[in-house]
Amino acid sequence: MATQSRLAERRTEKLDVRVSPAAKAKLQAAASASHRSVSDFVMESALSRAEEMLVERRIFALNAEKWIEFQSALDAPTRPMPRLKALLEEPGFFAGSDK
Repeated sequence: MATQSRLAERRTEKLDVRVSPAAKAKLQAAASASHRSVSDFVMESALSRAEEMLVERRIFALNAEKWIEFQSALDAPTRPMPRLKALLEEPGFFAGSDK
């Protein structure tokens, strides 16, 4: 399990968190119910949620119809964008003059 290997890593950094008494009691109860220390419970929970959030930013799911539509958009030839071309061809703000 990936979480267990993360918890076994050498901990050299400190993270302080301020919580309300109610939040602390809830975390202690949950940690106790899962037979973990509060520190391990919070660490495992936070890392698990962090992984979920980061995966959501890297992976997206499409049904078959939308996948075909997506692939078609990727494979489509580029279309001319004259305003963008003009912008990229004009000298930049810091471009030196040849006078």
